[in-house]
Amino acid sequence: MKNIIILIRPQQWIKNVFIFAGLIFSLQFVHWHSIVKSLLAFIAFVFLSGTAYILNDLIDCREDQLHPAKSKRPIAAGKVTKNTAIFIAVFLTVVSAFIAVLINWSFLIVGAVYLILIIIYSSAVKKVVILDIIFVAFGYVLRAIAGAVAINVNISSWLLLCTMLLALLLVISKRRAEIHFLGEVATKHRPILAQYSVRLLDQMNTIVASACVIAYCLYTLAYETVTKFATRDLIFTVPFVIFGIFRYLYLVGQGGGDMPERLLLYDRPLLICVLLWAGSCLYILLRNYL
Repeated sequence: MKNIIILIRPQQWIKNVFIFAGLIFSLQFVHWHSIVKSLLAFIAFVFLSGTAYILNDLIDCREDQLHPAKSKRPIAAGKVTKNTAIFIAVFLTVVSAFIAVLINWSFLIVGAVYLILIIIYSSAVKKVVILDIIFVAFGYVLRAIAGAVAINVNISSWLLLCTMLLALLLVISKRRAEIHFLGEVATKHRPILAQYSVRLLDQMNTIVASACVIAYCLYTLAYETVTKFATRDLIFTVPFVIFGIFRYLYLVGQGGGDMPERLLLYDRPLLICVLLWAGSCLYILLRNYL
């Protein structure tokens, strides 16, 4: 049972918090039915992303055996058979589809698109330079979209842009960390890494990080944002965003970034920054809403 739980990577579930973006920035978090739907959407994506991880591990089994950390994954280590893994993947997909139907059909469609995206990525796109990064990042955007359609609200195009840019930052940093951490065996673990260099990825991160900060600043001052929330005070949350991104880039430069979710959970300054950002956003939105 322990290996099955490890197989669906509970440490990766934090990525699904993007589902709550629509709930928070549509002010629907004051309605219990919206909260329930968002929680159901989160659970559905936990199962769906679990399916994605299993498919990826099945396809990358041989490459993972060359990775010092990933070689300990249940399939690569031989602790879970491939037939068992396939059965679990099917079960998780059926459960997530059932939950999706309970939410609404639009959510089911977004979930299906996410699964198709993962299949295309795992089978082909992960071998295409740059496009592999974009596909993984778009998975984060689909989570944000799924959270919005689950509660039938429109999500700001600015927030989708910020989500995409932040996701790109995470994925690019992960690629950089893999090259730094694995060294000469990096290309054996993930062949596409031969097409990247630390210098190139650093340049890409510089562009994406700058664009992310600018996009968030523009979002806080956009006419639609000020009109919707009746305040311009979201601009005061920008320092948290800047510190968070800079702190993350610092950690990546120190050799971190292979597991973005680990940095968020275990780096205290980064965790405090995220909590302060979330708390300040909730305070500003609630103050003007109630």
